[in-house]
Amino acid sequence: MNFSSDNWAGASAPVAAAITAATGGLAPAYGTDDATRKVDDWFAEIFERPVGVFFVATGTAANCLSLAAVSKPGGVILCHENAHIANDEAGAPAFFSGGSVLHGIAGARGKITPEGLEAALRRYMPPGVHHGRPVALSLTQATEWGTTYTIDEIAALAEIAHKAGLKVHMDGARFANALVGRSSAAADMTWRAGVDILSFGATKNGCWAAEAIVTFDRKLDEDLAYARKRAGQLFSKSRFVAAQFQGYFDLGHWLDNAVHANGMATRLAASIAEVRGARVLFEPEANEVFAVWPKAYSRRLREAGALFYEWPADGLSADEMPTADEEVVRLVTSFATSKHDVAAFMRALEDGSH
Repeated sequence: MNFSSDNWAGASAPVAAAITAATGGLAPAYGTDDATRKVDDWFAEIFERPVGVFFVATGTAANCLSLAAVSKPGGVILCHENAHIANDEAGAPAFFSGGSVLHGIAGARGKITPEGLEAALRRYMPPGVHHGRPVALSLTQATEWGTTYTIDEIAALAEIAHKAGLKVHMDGARFANALVGRSSAAADMTWRAGVDILSFGATKNGCWAAEAIVTFDRKLDEDLAYARKRAGQLFSKSRFVAAQFQGYFDLGHWLDNAVHANGMATRLAASIAEVRGARVLFEPEANEVFAVWPKAYSRRLREAGALFYEWPADGLSADEMPTADEEVVRLVTSFATSKHDVAAFMRALEDGSH
């Protein structure tokens, strides 16, 4: 009954098999092997155009090196106030980007609105050396609240950002979940909507340590290659990361994993909504469920062995806020979540509600 995070899930069987298959023999190092080149071609097929692909080990590395690639002296990076880069990366975005400042923007359910973005940009007008200059907009897809931007929403925000001279970064730690949740094409959700650079996450969705920076603005590639090396993120045995992506992409496995995870979240949310005293804040749009229930329910669930996180209520509307005796919880499903897991959790929740 582990709904703590999709980071807890292991590697999927096709990914694990691909890693094992790559262990034998010799291959050129530092990304010059055939497997890495084939994965580059696979990314180009997925995004329907040639793209730059830079393997890294973690989502933090992908985000921070992406932001470093679009930063300038005195740079300000605009993001949602709940964004992972603003709250969960220990200052790494500022460190890797040479001191860029993160400017958090409020918005319901983890999403930035055009009005919120325009208001944030006005803070830096007219330009002045003392208050820095906006250089990038970072969008999280899916968001920290498990919601997803529509393609039109991304395009509207990207248009505002580009008019102001900003680059657009997308934190796609759960990109596959957002993609299938919106039934969208990868190209439509990224470069066609105005995204310049993407942190492409795979670790949460079935890989072991496989993340990639994907560039649509190819002018970023040269500096990014050096920045990755300087950050210690250039794999010598790149074929093992490439192998993971081969297992991940083959036969649409990555999308199947995301469909399963999202489906388990929908199943879980529907079941929670039927429990007396519990409520789901909104229908899942990816693989995360946010609910409100009495604190006593959480105590009993944990006594029964359930794992999940209490979640801050910041940003909820007045009618969504928990009472003094309630709390907001986050439950995350993954490719490894089974119907049995959901059923066992629900039995414990129902028992705890009586």
